[in-house]
Amino acid sequence: MIYAIRDLWLELYSDFRGQKLVPALSAGLTSGLGLLVAQTAFGTLIFSGALASYSSQGIGLILFGNFAACLFLGLTGGFRGTIAGLSPALVIVMVTIVASVNTNEEAIFITVYCLLALSAVTTGICCLLIGRYRLAILFRFIPYPVASGFVTGLGATVCIAAMSMMGVKFSWNEWSTHLEPERFVVWFPGLLYGIGLYYAIRRWRNPQILTASVALLIVGYNLSLAMLDISTVDAGEKGILVVSTATGSLWPPIGHIEFNLVDWSVLISQIPNILTLILIAFVCIIMNTAGLELAVDQELDWDTEFRANGLTTFIAGIGGGTVATIIVPSSMRSKLLGATTRLTGVFAALVIGAALLFGGSLLAYIPVALIGGIVLFAGLGLLEQGFQGIRKGLPRSEFGIVILIFFAILFFGLVEGVAVGIIAAVVFFAIRLSRVDPVESQNNLLNQRSNKTRPVPDLIILQEEGDRGVTYQLRGYIFFGSISPLTERLKASFSSPRPPQCMVLDFSAITGFDFSSVNSLSLFLRLAREKGIAVVLSSTPARLISLLERNLAAKTFSELEFNENLDIALEYCEDTIITSWKAKAATEDDRLTTLLEKSSEGLEHQLNQQVEFEHLIEEFHNLLVSLDYKQDEVLVTDNPGKDIQLLVSGRASTRDASGERLNQFGPGDTILTLQGYGKPADKVVADMPSLVMVLTSSARRILEKQDPELALRFYRYLFTRNFDPRENQ
Repeated sequence: MIYAIRDLWLELYSDFRGQKLVPALSAGLTSGLGLLVAQTAFGTLIFSGALASYSSQGIGLILFGNFAACLFLGLTGGFRGTIAGLSPALVIVMVTIVASVNTNEEAIFITVYCLLALSAVTTGICCLLIGRYRLAILFRFIPYPVASGFVTGLGATVCIAAMSMMGVKFSWNEWSTHLEPERFVVWFPGLLYGIGLYYAIRRWRNPQILTASVALLIVGYNLSLAMLDISTVDAGEKGILVVSTATGSLWPPIGHIEFNLVDWSVLISQIPNILTLILIAFVCIIMNTAGLELAVDQELDWDTEFRANGLTTFIAGIGGGTVATIIVPSSMRSKLLGATTRLTGVFAALVIGAALLFGGSLLAYIPVALIGGIVLFAGLGLLEQGFQGIRKGLPRSEFGIVILIFFAILFFGLVEGVAVGIIAAVVFFAIRLSRVDPVESQNNLLNQRSNKTRPVPDLIILQEEGDRGVTYQLRGYIFFGSISPLTERLKASFSSPRPPQCMVLDFSAITGFDFSSVNSLSLFLRLAREKGIAVVLSSTPARLISLLERNLAAKTFSELEFNENLDIALEYCEDTIITSWKAKAATEDDRLTTLLEKSSEGLEHQLNQQVEFEHLIEEFHNLLVSLDYKQDEVLVTDNPGKDIQLLVSGRASTRDASGERLNQFGPGDTILTLQGYGKPADKVVADMPSLVMVLTSSARRILEKQDPELALRFYRYLFTRNFDPRENQ
């Protein structure tokens, strides 16, 4: 900690004495003045209505939170030049919270003060925990339609709130009164200013427009009032100027003795609203951090950003301030002006701090139209940001979610709108996901076999009956939306002209499942048992096995076959079909006769091969090394990849590092491994006691030199050994 503070001080000192001082001062002052006006407008909006008499103290709370945000996020954030403040999204939540506080007049401000401070402290602690345990990734993936609808709805709400600040009431009975001169001179200039400011900044992208327009509007209004001989007090009473309730400084807003007036029952009742504020704060942090990454073309550590936001908000809350987050346009300005230094945030904080201490009496000179226009400007910016999905070609279905959230927020409220959006997004996601085929591949035993070596008659049986052994390799997340189409697809095969006799379900590529899928799968397995179809489950997760055991009758579960991999499952399925065929053939002579006829060619070739193998072994027996292996023993040679291993008796299999069988060898086979070809993890293991004759590379050279004709016979045997009767059908 001490070293971090020292490094920070050295960095600030170096930048202060270097070339970044002037750009930092320019960007910091510009951003500070812009934030000062915007945050004052937000504070006026939040502390209105029943709290209008405390508006200056409320503005002090907002500015203190902004001061802490600029200072501490500027010093600890990942981007050097970060500017922070209160987001319009948080403003609307705070307006909702403040409006719902119902207590006596004496206790209302101190209760709201404690409520907002408690919200900030709690939000800060949550952000610190998220950053500490690196959980930011859990909050990053907000569906775009939900985020877009949320921003759009907020934009409309902020615009409505801006007009309400200027005395506009959205009621059919009130429209005629809005054209009265006393009201018209308040809201119409604010409307023109907000729209004009929005289009001017959008067109010229110059941050000085805001600062210059604010100064011109304040001077123009006050000069006009002086020329009309209207005092600031009278202008405040008529709603033209802001009514200041501060006698000097805006900080501190309360005295220690006022804490005795806190209505604690109201604080407890506001817990749901506090949780909503925390959730919206998370959304703002995520969206603004992502926006800053894109704007400054710099990858940020999200956990670090959450920790920085957490520390900032916690300190602001302890001092009575409010939640604040990164302001992307102001932070981007730091990069454009070459002010990528932590001094930028410090200078912006000093501007706001000076206003806190000396700017209370100046509030009385600010026009209401200016405050309302700036809030309207913020709302129009949110509307543009939310509806930019139209230009990006957002699909109609997803754009429908945006519109749904927009109207839900507009007519029912922020929390309700977000809830509707999340539900709509989940339903839409479920529908989309249910259309993804959970079957990665579907095969039968005609085109997908196990690696087990089988005699020719068994291969002929599989050639005839292989279509009755089917394999489904599943993928992805199996849930309630995808399991029903899957089970219907599986059950449809039961009524085909040649229904499956054995079915393999391979779970090696699934990423998870829900309980609905377990329930539907259990129903399918019961039906398969009633139909007499053997079901083999391969690579089944342990949790799925446990849940199936709980949902199936003991007899049904005991008849299921669970295998560790697909190769073993295929072998079991092949054995089932071969055994069933032979059982029927025992009572049907025609079947056996047909099998012998079809197998004759293969059996003759296999017999000739075996005779040739035995003759070869006998003729150069003196050159071979005899090796006996026990079951599960690894077959090795001194020169793998060059020595030739001939399996005389027993069986052996090539297995990978996980133990899965890649190939199986029988008597007369040449044992091949992938060793020497870049896959040293492969090994050959004896499946039963086996005898192997090894022709070493040196013995092979002797054979080629002493008896070339015998060597040619041996090589010819190696090339013609592997006979597959399916090739001649």
